[in-house]
Amino acid sequence: MQYHKPRMRKVRILATLGPASDTPEMIEKLFRAGADAFRVNMSHGEQAEKAKLIANIRALEKSYNRPTTILVDLQGPKLRVGTFAGGKVELKTGDAFRLDTSKKAGDASRVHLPHPEIFAALEIGTRLLLDDGKVVLRVTDISPDHIDTSVEVGGMLSDRKGLNVPDVVVPIAALTEKDRSDLAFALEQGVDWVAMSFVQRPEDVAEGKKLIGGKAALLAKIEKPAAIHRLEEILELADGVMVARGDLGVELPPEQVPPLQKKIVSTARQMGKPVVVATQMLESMIVAPTPTRAEVSDVATAIYDGADAVMLSAETAAGAWPIEAVSIMDRIAQQVESDPDFFKRIHFTVTPADATTADALAEASGRIADTVETSAIVCFTSSGSTARRISRERPAVPVLVLTASQQTARRLGLLWGAFAVRTKDIGSFEEMVAKGKRMALRYHLGSAGARLIMMAGVPFGTPGSTNVLHVVRLTGDELKGH
Repeated sequence: MQYHKPRMRKVRILATLGPASDTPEMIEKLFRAGADAFRVNMSHGEQAEKAKLIANIRALEKSYNRPTTILVDLQGPKLRVGTFAGGKVELKTGDAFRLDTSKKAGDASRVHLPHPEIFAALEIGTRLLLDDGKVVLRVTDISPDHIDTSVEVGGMLSDRKGLNVPDVVVPIAALTEKDRSDLAFALEQGVDWVAMSFVQRPEDVAEGKKLIGGKAALLAKIEKPAAIHRLEEILELADGVMVARGDLGVELPPEQVPPLQKKIVSTARQMGKPVVVATQMLESMIVAPTPTRAEVSDVATAIYDGADAVMLSAETAAGAWPIEAVSIMDRIAQQVESDPDFFKRIHFTVTPADATTADALAEASGRIADTVETSAIVCFTSSGSTARRISRERPAVPVLVLTASQQTARRLGLLWGAFAVRTKDIGSFEEMVAKGKRMALRYHLGSAGARLIMMAGVPFGTPGSTNVLHVVRLTGDELKGH
């Protein structure tokens, strides 16, 4: 069996698969270039195509003997207007424009809005954004069958363009019928994470968690202003969170997005939940072989803030330079993390330990690693909670996570600094020490004379029982006879 040395980079790279990267050869190239996890976007394509993608990722996992993380991203309830008689119209600033329940083709004065639930939620003065905010309407009158508006920002509007309602919580289900079908498919395929789009309130997350039933972890995408107001409640229920800057940047003035990104990242870190920063990170690389300097700085900022993962969307799914996009993101991350001030900067966010033994020990492991020269923290876990606690401290040394659960090992692919390995359960303290030493040597995370910090729970194999912290020294000959 081969034991590949883990990437020493702490932040994870999540790459979206699509037409530019859907073959086994391309998936392997993305992995070798630096992709740690793969996103399957259910907004495009058919389930049969996605099943092939998932099978190809699992084949890669088997060939490299390394747990590989798959995230399926549900489309969510996208609001759209109807169609126009000529395919498109021009709305002029100052004109009146009506959205109504009539299914007749639209014109420059009106169009069908096939979402009756919106009518009751709006108030006079509410803003409506069409086509990613290119056209802006202001509500002037409402009735059960129509919404009258004034055009504040005019422009061309074509069939089925998206509608955003930034100022109110829209009473629509977080999961459409398509999402429910896609979710059932994803769970059948054994994916590791499910991303829920357009989360507005904690109840949306609760519904998703209930349907998932523990078969996958849930990532809440924060792309609605309403979700910001209840961020901590949403994070309490979700297993992780994504800063989805695309729709967030449509519904809010663009200058508000950077401080909100920092708020979401720091809140998630304080609560010990993985946080992914996504959308337009290296957007110019869809068509160009190199990114802009501003994009490089954007990626670096997310890493300095301590995000668990940074995501590539169209850059790897449909772009002309998918391998190069992953490669440059990997190089940016390595450069940032080699900055002598890197750990000072990511510790600007204070992550106080909860009043539990497990949290106190996780905090202590980070301090020991800073005080005593240590090559790795070796963590034994069933559910992954110990690994998440250690990762929350953002330790300077690698975290080698040993677990008997393939499901847990795969889910930890979005966790900062963690390298998960599936291995047999341990039954005693002596076995813990011996196995931890062997695994550290096999994965090149220490050599003769190096110290390791070990964390586990006694009795072994009991989830949530972390109560042991032990420092050991490698002799270098622990693999003899194994």
